[in-house]
Amino acid sequence: MVAAGFMFAATGAAAPALAAQPTTVVGQAPKAPKPTGLTLTSEGMGDITVTATEKPQLFADLLKEVSFLGGTMGQITAPKAAALGRKFTVVVRFDDKPRYSYDLYPLAKGGPKAFRPAAQPDKKKTTAAWFLGRMTMSEALRIAGAPIPQKPDVMSGGIGGGERVIPEDSLPTGRDLDTLLAELRQLVLLNGGVVLVLTFMVAGVALIIRHRTR
Repeated sequence: MVAAGFMFAATGAAAPALAAQPTTVVGQAPKAPKPTGLTLTSEGMGDITVTATEKPQLFADLLKEVSFLGGTMGQITAPKAAALGRKFTVVVRFDDKPRYSYDLYPLAKGGPKAFRPAAQPDKKKTTAAWFLGRMTMSEALRIAGAPIPQKPDVMSGGIGGGERVIPEDSLPTGRDLDTLLAELRQLVLLNGGVVLVLTFMVAGVALIIRHRTR
């Protein structure tokens, strides 16, 4: 009886410890870590930090500018330094630990460019590579606070909810459209008259040649 009581006490004491163990589902892969923040730096400006919790939309828009730069091979050869313009460095962090770093050139000639350095903050080996940047790069960095001139000819493409960034007063009004259509109609009529005159001239020349050859 004493032994039985001892065994019961032992198993009863062990029960809470077993219940406290976390249960894992067989076959379920652990969740991949997600970026939690990023820092934007450039010479002559203060560091800009954006986190996923404080500014989720802005963080997502900025992350789109670098999320496709993880391929092993680049897209373009290294551009000339004189054609790149000002450099902005984006460092992506996971749980406040820097992991990825990219150099962005939103004002480069021929369109935005991006560079992935071989040396990364997480010490993992990679290759240096150049990429064509997204056309929304300059607007994304400007909205974040970078000193970049606004480009009204660029659609937001997800920045700020995808709203138009082209000023409304730059679009043609209904009166201007009517004037344009009227001018097009006149042009079509004029061209039609020219074609008709040319047709009669060709027919007349053909008739004269036909009479002379008889």
